[in-house]
Amino acid sequence: MPEILIADDDAAIRTVLSQALSREGYDVRVTSNATTLWRWTSAGDGDLVVTDVIMPDENVFDLLPRIKRVRPELPVIVMSAQNTFMTAITATEKGAYDYLPKPFDLKELIGTVERALAEPLESEQKSDAPSETTMPLVGRSPAMQEIYRVIARMTQTDLTVMISGESGTGKELVAKALHQFGKRKSGPFVAINMAAIPRELIESELFGHEKGAFTGANSRSAGRFEQANGGTLFLDEIGDMPMEAQTRLLRVLQEGEYTTVGGRTPISTDVRIVAATHQDLAGLIDRGQFREDLYYRLNVVPLRLPPLRERGQDVPDLARHFLEQVEARGLPRKVFDKSALDRMKQHNWPGNVRELENLVQRLAALYPQEKITAELVESELSASRLASNTGDTNSITEQQLQASVSAFTAQLLEESEDGEPLDNLYATVLREIEEPLINMVLRATRGNQIKAAKVLGLNRNTLRKKIKDLDLQVMRGIS
Repeated sequence: MPEILIADDDAAIRTVLSQALSREGYDVRVTSNATTLWRWTSAGDGDLVVTDVIMPDENVFDLLPRIKRVRPELPVIVMSAQNTFMTAITATEKGAYDYLPKPFDLKELIGTVERALAEPLESEQKSDAPSETTMPLVGRSPAMQEIYRVIARMTQTDLTVMISGESGTGKELVAKALHQFGKRKSGPFVAINMAAIPRELIESELFGHEKGAFTGANSRSAGRFEQANGGTLFLDEIGDMPMEAQTRLLRVLQEGEYTTVGGRTPISTDVRIVAATHQDLAGLIDRGQFREDLYYRLNVVPLRLPPLRERGQDVPDLARHFLEQVEARGLPRKVFDKSALDRMKQHNWPGNVRELENLVQRLAALYPQEKITAELVESELSASRLASNTGDTNSITEQQLQASVSAFTAQLLEESEDGEPLDNLYATVLREIEEPLINMVLRATRGNQIKAAKVLGLNRNTLRKKIKDLDLQVMRGIS
C-alpha cells in the first residue's frame, strides 16, 4: 500500500489523520516538524505528503520548492488555518497538489488523497507566489475557501470560466485574480460590460470595425478581442449580449478566429475568456434570448460567488480591509469597535460587498471620530434605506414618520390639562416634525437639494428658504 507522510505540529490532528488514513489501508508516518519531513522526502520515502503550512522550525512554503526539485512527482497536500486567498494561490504556485483549509472534512481529505495517488502529477515548475499585499479577495468563510481553491486550480489553465452571482459580489475581482495569478499575467486584461454598451455597437466593440463599415466609422478601430490578444478578455453581464453578437462570439470560441465589422479577412485570436452574469442564463435560454450552444461553450468551469448575506462571518475582515484602503488614500486612521462590526454582521447587505465598501467609505469620510461605533453604522444604514426610497414619497412618510407623529401627538394629549387636543394641533405637529424630516432627507440624499426637494415634494426654492429659516446645516461636496 502507498505510504503517506503526515507533518503537523498539532498532536490531535496527527492522531486523527493517522487513524483515518490507516483505516483506509495506507501506511502512515507522522512528524511534528519540517526537518524530519525534509529528511524523509529527500531520502525517497513516502508516496504522498499531507502537511500543515506553519511548522515550528520552517514554513512549508519555503520547504516545498526543495521537495519539488528532488521529488517532482511527489504529490503534496497542504493544510492551513491561515485560510486566505493568498494561501490557496501560494500553495498552487509552490507546486502543491491541493490546498485544504482548516478545519477540514475527513471524507474530503481522503478523497483528495485517493485522487492524488491515482493521477500523474505534472512536474511543471511554479513561479514564486505573489506578495500578500496584492490580495484581491478577502474572506475566510467556507464559501470563500471553495472559491479560492477553484481560482488556484484555474490559474494554471486556459479553461473558460463562467462567474455567476448577484450584483456587487465581486465578479470582476475574481476575473482579475484569474488573470493576475495565471499563465497570461504578462498579457493584457481587457473588460467589456455588455449592459453598458448600446446593443447596436457591441459587435464593433468586441471585434472592431473597418473604415467605412457604417456611418461615422472614419477609421479602422481595434476591438476588444484584438486588444486582449495574448491575455484575458472579461465579458461582463454576458446575458445582455444581443443574439447577433452571440452568434459571432460562438464562432470565435469554436474556430479561434473572427472578422471585423465590415472586414472579410479572418483574424486569429489568442485570448482566455472569462464571462460573468447576474442573470439566470438557463431561463434566458428557455425564452430564446440566449444561445444554448454558446452557454455550454462559456460554462466550462462554473463559479458561483455567494452573496454577502451567505458569508456574514467575512464582514469584519472585509470592513477592516476597506478601512485600510481608505486610510491608504489619505484619510485619517479609524477603527471599528466590536459593536459596529456586530451591527454590520446583522445587516442583510442587498448590495453585497459593494454596499459594504461604500458604507465604510462614508463612515471614514463623514465622521471625525477615530472609533466607529454601532450608532454611526446604524445612522448610515438608515440613511441608505431612505435614499433607496427616493422615488416613493408616500413610503417615506408612512414608514419613517408614522411612529414619530403618533408618539408626538400622544405626548401633546398627555400634556393637556383636560385630556382634549391642544389648539392648532396641525401647526404644532408640523413645526416639530418639519425640521427632523428635512434633515433626514438631506442626509439621505448626501446634501443634494435637488433630490431632496423631489423626495419632499417641494419646490427647490421653497426648500432653500426652509433650510435658511430653520438654520439647517447641509453637507457640502458629497455626491
